[in-house]
Amino acid sequence: MATGKFFREVVLPEQKLQNDNVLFPTVLSPTSSASVTLAAFEHAIKSHKPWLESLLVNSGAILFRGFPVISPSDFNDVIEAFGFPEFPYVGGRAYRKQVVGRVYTANESPLDKEVPFHHEMAYVPKSPTKLFFFCEEEPEEGGETPIVLSHIIYEKMKERHPEFVAHLEDHGLTYINLAGEEDDPTSVTGSSWKTAYKTNDKNIAEERAAKVGTKLEWIGNTAKAITGPVPAIRYDEASGRKTWFNSLVVTCSVGTSERKNTWVELGNGGPVDDDVVKDLLRILKEECVAIPWKNGDVLLVNNMTVLHSRRPLIKPPRRTLASLCK
Repeated sequence: MATGKFFREVVLPEQKLQNDNVLFPTVLSPTSSASVTLAAFEHAIKSHKPWLESLLVNSGAILFRGFPVISPSDFNDVIEAFGFPEFPYVGGRAYRKQVVGRVYTANESPLDKEVPFHHEMAYVPKSPTKLFFFCEEEPEEGGETPIVLSHIIYEKMKERHPEFVAHLEDHGLTYINLAGEEDDPTSVTGSSWKTAYKTNDKNIAEERAAKVGTKLEWIGNTAKAITGPVPAIRYDEASGRKTWFNSLVVTCSVGTSERKNTWVELGNGGPVDDDVVKDLLRILKEECVAIPWKNGDVLLVNNMTVLHSRRPLIKPPRRTLASLCK
């Protein structure tokens, strides 16, 4: 479907048609790849920004495919073209490194590890509203970034587990994380407190943690970060829907050794039912969309309405970069 002189909507077999007849995600390609330059792409983003933002609200995610985005610097230019303010990654639990400008590695944990479904930084009161991903090196096999509409997960969980969902709506969740003073790149949640709060000073770390709604307690040189209760179900005003806005499966489905360092409780102090979480994992896998990465892909995700994850890499290489926006 043509959408002006520059963008056209394309259909991929992995997309899913939603109840409102909107494809998830929206996939945009250039109308004529022969004449497309990075500068033209940036200009088109600026010229079509209101339309692109409306697509993001209606669909939840936009995959830009076939545009000349080759390097991390190109990716940074695309992010800047949208003009969304940068979201500072303060208090983040994933270990990631800056590449250039606003571009960071997505997650430094081993690529053969799954990153479970989550809304980015759902464990703090204020989260980024938008996420960018960029495929610099496409995987030969595996390594997809599945996405799923959060309101669908909420609706299905409410249908299957109404009592549990009522507890979440009433009490929210409390997130607890033990962060040492050294980064652990082998862990999905391996950021040290020094990296998370960008300081070597415990007092400054406490101050910065407090600003993002987190209390730090010290066990020697290990920080016990406690956040919450924070809402686990949120209402998205733009779409008018309730969303499954939490990182419940991250804390409940990571490896056994990691669960000793990161866990979650109901806001009233009660435990989370493992059987409910297992059913949640099944629903997420049933409802998600996983489009294999292609070199140069840029994925824009509405973090308020869409959860994302990472499938294990089967055949390398894979290099996917990310950026967070307010």
